[in-house]
Amino acid sequence: MIIITDPRCTEYRTLGHPEKPTRVSRTVDALRNQKVLSIEWVEPELAQDTQLLRAHPQSHLDRLRVPQDFDGDTTAHPGIDEHARRSVAGGLRAVEVARRGEIPFSLLRPPGHHATKNQAMGFCYLSSMAIAVLEALATGSKRVAVLDFDVHHGNGTEDVLRDQPGALFCSIHQHPCYPGTGTTNIGSNCFNYPLVPATPRANWMRTILQALERIAAFKPDLIGVSAGFDAYARDPLANGTLEKEDFRSIGAELRKLSIPTFSILEGGYSVDLPELILHYLLGLAGK
Repeated sequence: MIIITDPRCTEYRTLGHPEKPTRVSRTVDALRNQKVLSIEWVEPELAQDTQLLRAHPQSHLDRLRVPQDFDGDTTAHPGIDEHARRSVAGGLRAVEVARRGEIPFSLLRPPGHHATKNQAMGFCYLSSMAIAVLEALATGSKRVAVLDFDVHHGNGTEDVLRDQPGALFCSIHQHPCYPGTGTTNIGSNCFNYPLVPATPRANWMRTILQALERIAAFKPDLIGVSAGFDAYARDPLANGTLEKEDFRSIGAELRKLSIPTFSILEGGYSVDLPELILHYLLGLAGK
C-alpha cells in the first residue's frame, strides 16, 4: 500500500469550515498506528502547467493566484495554487503507482471533483481526477474509468471528461444535494446514479455495484476512484446511510475487478473519517 501525502496540505484553513486540516492529519496518524496494512509513505511534487492545461485553460490557472474568494465555500487561501497543484500531483503519482501493480491512495487536500474547466467551487480548485485521467490517456492508457462514490455529484470531473475518447465517468451521489447536478447521463460517457436522501444502505450499495458492472463492461486498463466518504451515515453534510463496513466492501469489489486502481481523497467530514478510509483501504488490499 502506497499512501501519497504531504504535511504542507494541512497549512491552510478557514475557521469553522468542514474541509479542515485534521481530515488529513488525523488520518495520517491513524494509518501510521494501525498494524494490518504495510504502508510506504510518498510525497508528491507539484503538477506542471502542461498537465493542468489538459483540463483547464490558462485563464483558470491565472485566477488561482488572485487573492479573491471563488465563492462562499471556496476561499482564496494564500498559496492555494501550490496546494492545489500538489493535490493534483498526488493523483498523477497514484497513476504511476497503480500502473506498476501496487495500491495507491492520494491523501491530500484540497479535493478536486467539483472544479470545472473554468471554475473553482465546492472546496475544489483543480480537477485532480480528470487531470489524472487525461495524463494516463496521454501516456499509454487506452481506456480509463472513474468511479466517484462521494455523496456529492462530481460535476467538475464530468465537465472535463464529457465525451473524452477513452474515458468513462460514473458518479453515485445524493440528489437533491450540492451542487444540484447529476440527475441525468451527460454526453456519451458520463453516467449518473442519483439517489434520494436517506436511501437505504442496501440500495446504495446495489447502485454502486451497478456502476461497477458498467465499468467492468467498459474494459478499462486503469480505474480512478474519487473516494469521498461523506455518504457515511453520520457525516454532517448530507444524508447518506453507509457504514464503515460498506466502504470496506467497495474496496473489496474494486479489488475483484483485478484492474490497476488508484484512489484520490475527495469528501468526508465526520470525525470517523480516518476509520472509514482505513476500512476502504483494507478492502482494496484484501484484508
